[in-house]
Amino acid sequence: MAELDATLAALADPTRRKVIDVLREGPRPAGELAQAVRMSPPALSRHLRVLRAGGLVQAESGGADARLRLYTLRQEPFTALQAWLDQVQAFWTEQLGSFKDHVERTRKDPT
Repeated sequence: MAELDATLAALADPTRRKVIDVLREGPRPAGELAQAVRMSPPALSRHLRVLRAGGLVQAESGGADARLRLYTLRQEPFTALQAWLDQVQAFWTEQLGSFKDHVERTRKDPT
């Protein structure tokens, strides 16, 4: 559950969700991410640190220029989040199904 907590904490901020949306289009260097979310590089750096700590993004060397770091999404935390959401949805589907059955029974048999 700690991983899920870190994922949800990282996604709680709208700026970090914007970064995730930009990265869905493909890997980006920090400078491009900062421009895309209209934020200074130092401010974005703090958000990237939280996203990395939550395991949502990773930084990789940008090839020939070792100083360039490309940020990419990691699939695992999103898969775990989706699995948890599926469990919550299954719970509510079961609850609503039980409620529907109860309502139908009470309409047929008012006792």
